[in-house]
Amino acid sequence: MQFRDLKAQYAAMKDSIDAGISEVINDCNFISGRQVAQLEEKLAEYTGVKHCIACANGTDALLLALMAWEIGPGDAVFVPDFTFFSSGEVVSNVGAYPVFVDVDEDTFNISPECLEQMIVKTLEEGKAAPKVIVTVDLFGLPADYARIKEIAEKYHLKILEDAAQGFGGRIKTRMACSFGHISTTSFFPAKPLGCYGDGGAVFTDDDRLAELIASLRIHGKGKSKYDNIRIGMNSRLDTLQAAVLLAKFDAFRRTELDAVNEAAAYYTAKLKDTVAVPVVPDGFYSSWAQYTIRLINREKRDGLKNFLKEHDVPSMVYYVKPMHRQEAFFSGQYSDGDYKVTNALCESVLSLPMHPYLTREAQNKTVACIKEYLDQ
Repeated sequence: MQFRDLKAQYAAMKDSIDAGISEVINDCNFISGRQVAQLEEKLAEYTGVKHCIACANGTDALLLALMAWEIGPGDAVFVPDFTFFSSGEVVSNVGAYPVFVDVDEDTFNISPECLEQMIVKTLEEGKAAPKVIVTVDLFGLPADYARIKEIAEKYHLKILEDAAQGFGGRIKTRMACSFGHISTTSFFPAKPLGCYGDGGAVFTDDDRLAELIASLRIHGKGKSKYDNIRIGMNSRLDTLQAAVLLAKFDAFRRTELDAVNEAAAYYTAKLKDTVAVPVVPDGFYSSWAQYTIRLINREKRDGLKNFLKEHDVPSMVYYVKPMHRQEAFFSGQYSDGDYKVTNALCESVLSLPMHPYLTREAQNKTVACIKEYLDQ
């Protein structure tokens, strides 16, 4: 059993992926080939956003957004405490001050109540000026953007949507990657839409920002390759990865999103009386980057993880350590008491096998193992 079965996915679309790769190799157009522009156009149309700018990875996508806004020393950027390291790393990369925010107990996404509390606290301390909220569409589920937008407008903050895990999710008919002033995603192989290496994209409706980000991703390029009008970075999506994503995107829209939601619904029906299962609020739709259950404590969680491993069922802990406890960030400025939900989640969460090619047989085995362990 695979945690996320990329081999099964490749087998299902081998012909189209191979054809796309072969075309790039035959054309020898490996950098900025036409497939990159085609992908950008398709993704912009799908998300309902005016501009999509492809780049080298999801971390660079976040960094490009902060660079475009000229975020730097003296600025405060608010980041969920329960997320992958890069969501906060990019804040430090530009010299700004990351302020971590506790998350909602049900959805695991940034808590609007805690967000406003941390904004007020930051203003009162006066050490940094609040500028940006980095929301994270965790495990495929969009954050509570209605409430976040109200807070952002109240305090005049930008919203940077980190949809690295959320591509394909939506709130009613509005798609992930459309909720931020700038939004980003990742095409890391295990993401809902993944390539065969690293890749990412930035989304915005702002013409000026789109032009600026397109320049920043290629060494601050001006009118030509050797006309550099600003300090940028080297963050291009290569054409081979674009070709892979074009082939995968068709299947993603046509069958994969429905398949992962069917798999998630099956898990929930079988496990809801046994463990705490994921919560998807009314009107929300997840792309299920992960299906994450909660146990009562670390001992039960780790015990179940080991039991599943003994029965050849893979599982993962996302995340083992809160952001505010990461050594790279810690300098005594974060109070552990501000992160009660995140602390509890890191002690109790466990992610189960989840992907569009997950069989009922595999799910039934996983469910049976969980029930057997908890009945002991």
